[in-house]
Amino acid sequence: MNLSEIQNTLRAKVIETAAQVFNVEMEQIAAEVPPKTELGDLAFPVAFELAKQIKQQTGEKQNPRNIAEQLKAALETFDFVEKIEIAGPGYLNVFYKRARFVAANLNSNPLPKLADSNDESKPKICVEHTSVNPNKAAHIGHVRNSVLGDTFVRILQANGNRVEVQNYIDNTGVQVADVVVGFIYLEKKSLEDIKQLNADLQEKGVSFDYYCWDLYAKVGQEYQVNEELKAKRAEVLHLIEEGGNETAILADYVATRNVECILNTMERFGIRYDLLPRESEILHLKFWAKAFDLMKQLGVIHFETTGKNANCWVMPFDDHAGNDDHEANKILVRSNGTVTYTGKDIAYQLWKLGLLGMDFNYKLFSTYFDGKEVWTSTTEESDHASVPKFGSGETVYNVIDTRQSYPQEVVKKGVSLISPDKGERASVHLSYEMVALSPAAAEELNFQLSDEDKTRTFIEMSGRKGLGVKADDLLNRLEKNALAEVTKRNTELSPAVQKDIAHKIAVGALRYFLLKFTRNTVIVFDFKEALAFEGETGAYCQNATVRINSIFKKAEPNALENAFKIVSEKQIEAAEILNSETEIWSLISLASRLEETISSAVSATEPAILAKYVFGLAKAFNLFYHNHKILIEENEVKKAVLLVTAEITRRSLTAGLNTMGIEIPERM
Repeated sequence: MNLSEIQNTLRAKVIETAAQVFNVEMEQIAAEVPPKTELGDLAFPVAFELAKQIKQQTGEKQNPRNIAEQLKAALETFDFVEKIEIAGPGYLNVFYKRARFVAANLNSNPLPKLADSNDESKPKICVEHTSVNPNKAAHIGHVRNSVLGDTFVRILQANGNRVEVQNYIDNTGVQVADVVVGFIYLEKKSLEDIKQLNADLQEKGVSFDYYCWDLYAKVGQEYQVNEELKAKRAEVLHLIEEGGNETAILADYVATRNVECILNTMERFGIRYDLLPRESEILHLKFWAKAFDLMKQLGVIHFETTGKNANCWVMPFDDHAGNDDHEANKILVRSNGTVTYTGKDIAYQLWKLGLLGMDFNYKLFSTYFDGKEVWTSTTEESDHASVPKFGSGETVYNVIDTRQSYPQEVVKKGVSLISPDKGERASVHLSYEMVALSPAAAEELNFQLSDEDKTRTFIEMSGRKGLGVKADDLLNRLEKNALAEVTKRNTELSPAVQKDIAHKIAVGALRYFLLKFTRNTVIVFDFKEALAFEGETGAYCQNATVRINSIFKKAEPNALENAFKIVSEKQIEAAEILNSETEIWSLISLASRLEETISSAVSATEPAILAKYVFGLAKAFNLFYHNHKILIEENEVKKAVLLVTAEITRRSLTAGLNTMGIEIPERM
């Protein structure tokens, strides 16, 4: 029985006792982990609440300490409870049978709920993340979105949920149109020219999305002085949305090549997808038309005949009234008949929740090196029998930055008006703040900074102006810096092994850095801070795990199996050690709270909770490591307890880091 199961069992007993002895029905019971293990392993302040409810129901005043005495007697019947102390006027401090707990959990999985994404008996959760406009390379802001989304997917799966990962491809948007304008009107390239360009770039080892990055910035600059070129944007956008013409075919090629590049980039970070739904199919398969008819029938939207929104279809939404930007987001169909992003998002959200009554056609987009498939939507007919069942999620999490908060509210409201039984609970906006660069990081990436820029707290980026950090460039720089340190520390390793270690450290550094801040925090990225081996960093957490692995590499053969046997057979001696040396039990207790931490991260939709836990566990282990000479401990039982403690910690650190998408390198 793990800690969560013990806590739930004790809570249930308190509820049962409250009903039987005091005739009080309690739905929830507050429980706390005492700040020091000397005060117990779990504390219930329930006696105070019970006294209050008894007074309300009967008028009788009871002493909380007397109530606590009766609860104490009921809880002491469990064989995993060592003792219960009543503190102050009525706190119940529960102490577990520590050696028995350790012996019972020696072979347990720290994440027993890990879900199979194909288990159709479980309700599905859809998570949409990344969703990079397929017009250029992904940048560091996209990496924060993707790391948050990917980690939340892993957290959901670790919590026992079935999850589908979607990456929405806006292949008919204005950003794609801008790059197409650049190819056709600035560079005078045909589709065949672009295909040849792609082949030439591949030979040179240059990525197509890098070329598009520069072209997109060039177009943005040209728009400032060339009104004729700027006017081409609307024309090109219309042709792309319409489909079935040369411009749309060219745009599809450009967008698809960029998507391939972006997927390769994200694979470097350990980020994958199940489905790439494309905006073009939402239009061409008439998803929007169906959603539009549905909203008109239900009176969810109305046609404005006067005022600034005349001839527009608008969703009534009183929140934030008077804000021009927010007013614009309530418009679903413009006066010229074109559909807004918000309108298309409502149609897409209805499909994700299985409320549209329509489905995409699908085709295989690509296969990862280990055989995992990623599919995409298509207008072509497909054999649905051979395609996984996509969409129809019970809940949908949309990972989109905070600037899209109001449009996301409109989408949520639209869905709830169409389907009140699903309501707003089914649509969750997983928002986050921007990523900026420290001046030092900007200079390391060869940004030209003014004297004023160098004094700023952070440097903002703009993809349209070409001022940004490509995700691959960022990872390349991190790998280069990590490799220099790894090579210096591990001269005897082969270059291939050194490179692999550097990659894992670099990815771990970036993922941890992006996860340790809460979602509503603006992140200022700094290379030196992210790669530090001390402090709250990914490398610090990896290093703690590598240190534990090295202990067992140096230990005698079968040392861990023998330690398990000793702790199981000599529980009295082991209990004396765990009860007297509370630092050891504190580490075991903390390492046993991974599942509980995962659940908290899901409830709060906050991956930073897991990051903080993993760092705290790494820090606690390092203290334990410095205080105990594990392999040369002379007392047989204590040595076994120390080895078992290290192993329980290793399991939780490894599982916690893996849930964050961070691998453990062979060395540091």
